[in-house]
Amino acid sequence: MDTKNLRTAAIKVPAATLGFWLIKILATTLGETGGDAVSMSMGLGYLVGTAIFLAIFVLAVAAQVRATKFHPALYWFTIIASTTVGTTLADYATRSLGIGYPGGSALLLALVVAALWAWYRRLGTVDIASVSTPQAESFYWLTIMASQTLGTALGDWTADSMGLGYGGAALVFAALLVAVALAWRFTRLSHAALFWSAFVLTRPLGAVVGDFLDKPLDHGGLALSRYAASLALLAAIAALAWLLPQRAAQRAH
Repeated sequence: MDTKNLRTAAIKVPAATLGFWLIKILATTLGETGGDAVSMSMGLGYLVGTAIFLAIFVLAVAAQVRATKFHPALYWFTIIASTTVGTTLADYATRSLGIGYPGGSALLLALVVAALWAWYRRLGTVDIASVSTPQAESFYWLTIMASQTLGTALGDWTADSMGLGYGGAALVFAALLVAVALAWRFTRLSHAALFWSAFVLTRPLGAVVGDFLDKPLDHGGLALSRYAASLALLAAIAALAWLLPQRAAQRAH
């Protein structure tokens, strides 16, 4: 692609507005309840659940890359697909493979860092305003996939292994997100680095909230139906996307 086309190519990811972050948190929570609904409630297991959601995610990314402009519904469908496959993949790695939460979190963090490093090394930036070419989109969705999987492991590790419970873990990740937001507003730290930090942190927040909704009462949850919780979250996402219209990120000038 020539330089002119690079300048005019459409950015097909949304701007990081308050609406974006609210929908992202709901989507990550849906990823937890939806992933658990398939792997646990349906009894298909983590590996089969991962295969199903991974196929959906790959098809959604392909559609996103082929699109000629930003489509909010397609974008959020792809995000939801990434959160569900992240849930089942993290559970498979930490539980079925026996890596454990600390080992799984460390491995997945390394994958996120490696994806961002390769992206920066290749294109010179990891800013979402640069996501306007198939190559940049590929790095973007690879990073998202790794971050969604990492977030699931982090959430489980914090809530279960560290003994904070779902409420305590949610407060920890919410406080960290507030700290990132303050750093964005009041410091000169890289906005790209802060964006990806917040993107990672929303996933474990959604994971522990999702677990709080559907885990048994004796495990500190509300024991809600995973199917009902997933449908309610999907409806909330659709409502917010309608009430808070999404716009494409703007290219820096």
